[in-house]
Amino acid sequence: MLFVAVTVVLATSVAAGVLHGGRNPAPEPRSDRDRPPRPVRRTRPPPAAISLTWVGDISLSSSYGLPSNPDRSLFGGAQRHLAASDITIGNLEATLGSGGQSKCETGTQNCFAFQAPPNYAPVLKRAGFDVMNLANNHAFDYGATGQAQTVAALQRHGLGQTGPPGDVLIRRAGGLRVALVGFAPYPWAAELRDVGGARQLVRRARTRADIVVVTMHAGAEGSNQTHTPRGTELAFGENRGDTRGFAHAVIRAGADLVLGSGPHVVRGIERYRGRLIAYSLGNFVGYHTFSTEGILSLSGILSVRVAASGRPIGGRWISLRLDTTGIPHVDPSGESARLVRSLSDQDFGPRAYQMTASGRLRSAGRVRAQPE
Repeated sequence: MLFVAVTVVLATSVAAGVLHGGRNPAPEPRSDRDRPPRPVRRTRPPPAAISLTWVGDISLSSSYGLPSNPDRSLFGGAQRHLAASDITIGNLEATLGSGGQSKCETGTQNCFAFQAPPNYAPVLKRAGFDVMNLANNHAFDYGATGQAQTVAALQRHGLGQTGPPGDVLIRRAGGLRVALVGFAPYPWAAELRDVGGARQLVRRARTRADIVVVTMHAGAEGSNQTHTPRGTELAFGENRGDTRGFAHAVIRAGADLVLGSGPHVVRGIERYRGRLIAYSLGNFVGYHTFSTEGILSLSGILSVRVAASGRPIGGRWISLRLDTTGIPHVDPSGESARLVRSLSDQDFGPRAYQMTASGRLRSAGRVRAQPE
């Protein structure tokens, strides 16, 4: 009965106009002209750009020693620059696990096999990484077992992986789908020397994403390999692929960024068909695993803003210098940025990606047409 009484009182109040502060309801409009305009439905605008960060080789190994507190010391002052991007990618030149047969047990001379405990996966995650590239020559240091353990460790902590043959990794950032595909001249990775197959895989990635990022582990190694040559590169008797030819081919197939590693030294940055190719960033961190003498100590962090169309619209090269233990530190002198700027001009001429002395990348602009 109480419910009925309240309903009657409320209905009576509405009829008497006591709602809305005692005023009578507004009269119904006599025509469409009298109706108030409908509110405009606003849809969320597409993102203007997303940011991607790429660093060079990351090599960790229990056999060569590991830091006692990696979260605090492994990345030096470089760590604060890793988490600022929508997607941060590193080249993991090691395995994460505790099993498998080392490739060095076969008696190969001058052999290096790298394996760190699986608990280094969360260290990488906490440092700001989102994706690790496994298309490189050390991803199979402990065979299929070591590779599977590495993938499992990364997946447990939400880190994506690029590199397996035929694999396209999709990540979402700022409302856009980003496809990542990793290539290297080895059977456990998407084959870099099969350019036709690479083009096909990139085209498939293009159908699934707004932006396509290709990582490549290619080129000769050593302190005298800072220039990016034309044609096939060799290292230790291996065919490491036609670095330039591969990068150009995948961009023609639909890639928007090509991010390189492998030479262990920095190389130049090229603008090709309005897209960006970074041929090498050197070593990012190699705790007692890499030589850091002279030019081998120079490294960098490359952060690029990419429009929804796939075109780069600026970014920054942050100069690093590795200490004698292989830990990176921000280099206020900017030496690696100046070196990359010089190498870009020498190797690519009008197609050099324009960068200021301080490492700022300029937005894409028109350049004189060059032979491909």
